[in-house]
Order: sequence, then structure tokens, then C-alpha cells
Amino acid sequence: MKIIKLGDKEYPEKLLNIYNPPKKLYVLGNETILNEFGIAIVGSRNCTRYGEQTAKSLAYNLAKNNINVISGMAKGIDSAGHIGCIMGKGKTIAVLGSGFNHIYPKENTYLFKQIINSGGIVITEYEPNTLPNKENFPRRNRIISGLSQGVVVIEAAEKSGSLITAEIALDEGKDVFAVPGNINSQLSKGTNELIKDGAKLVTNVLDILEEY
Repeated sequence: MKIIKLGDKEYPEKLLNIYNPPKKLYVLGNETILNEFGIAIVGSRNCTRYGEQTAKSLAYNLAKNNINVISGMAKGIDSAGHIGCIMGKGKTIAVLGSGFNHIYPKENTYLFKQIINSGGIVITEYEPNTLPNKENFPRRNRIISGLSQGVVVIEAAEKSGSLITAEIALDEGKDVFAVPGNINSQLSKGTNELIKDGAKLVTNVLDILEEY
């Protein structure tokens, strides 16, 4: 584990421009990718099969186009995004809402290792023994947004943490993309509202790539 402090030359340049940049980052893995072009993929922990497959497919195809994928290593859409990127031989960045001694969820310990072993990186602003407390996750979303050029939301309920990430991205003038979902599904209410409010509708990776 390495510690990068605000002011160090290794500190990610992208995070200098966000609200309340973390004073220090604990990192494991390939820190050189922190300043590379990346797209965040976020969404529901309790995603449907449709959401999981869509996240994997988009992440896989972003990786094939040499674009890093950033997410939070939570269950559901986050995990699918990381896995799809690794399957596409890409590099992925995971931002934790806990310390390294408390990988959350525990079942993602293997994914945690996979991310690092495939040339990616796992980072957190929290001390190693910090528990995955509920309030940590909305806070870490500013880092996910900060490291990305754009945020793709796949399945999000009306008051989802993923919508917080999208709001932060909008405030920073970044692109927000949303995958449409079943109008009768609670998990699609947030994403469908984002589209109504002006987020770019995504049906395949070209909808993202053409913005860059």
C-alpha cells in the first residue's frame, strides 16, 4: 500500500479540481492510470440480469477502445463494470468506501485482487481500519466522478447513490449518460428521469464514444 498526499507530485491532477479533494489517498496497484482517460459506470447494487449484462458489455467495449472504467466495487452494476473491463483486457479503477482492511462487500475480495493483477488500481481516502459505514459511500462518489470524463448510470432507483454521482458530474461540467430501462421497474426510475432531464441515452458503446 502506498499513501499519496495532497501536494505530492503523484497526486492525481484530476482530483485537484473537485470539491473537497481528499487530503490523502491509500492506493494499491497501477497509479499511472489515475490521470488517464476514463469513464465511470455506476448503478444499483440490486441490479437485474439486464443491468448486469449491459454494464459488462459497455465496460468490455470501452476497454477494447483503450478507455479505463471507474467504479466503486460495490455489488451489482459496479462489480459488473469492473469485470467487463477486465474481460476486455482493460484497466479499471475501484474507489472504496472503506479501508483496505475491510474490503466491502467481502465476496469482492477476489475481484479486488483481480483488479490489481490486471493492471488496475484500488484507491480509498479512508484509513486501513475504517469500516464500510453508510455515510462513506456518498462521500466517495465525488472521487469516482472526479477521476472520470463522463458517468454512465445503469439502473438506479429514484434516490440512488448513483444519482449523487451523476449530479456531481453535472456540477463539474462532465458528460452524464444513462441506459434506459423498463418503465415499470423501480430500478429504472432514476435512469429514465436522467434521460428526461437531458442525460444522453445509451444503447451501445458508440453512444459514449461519439462524444469524444
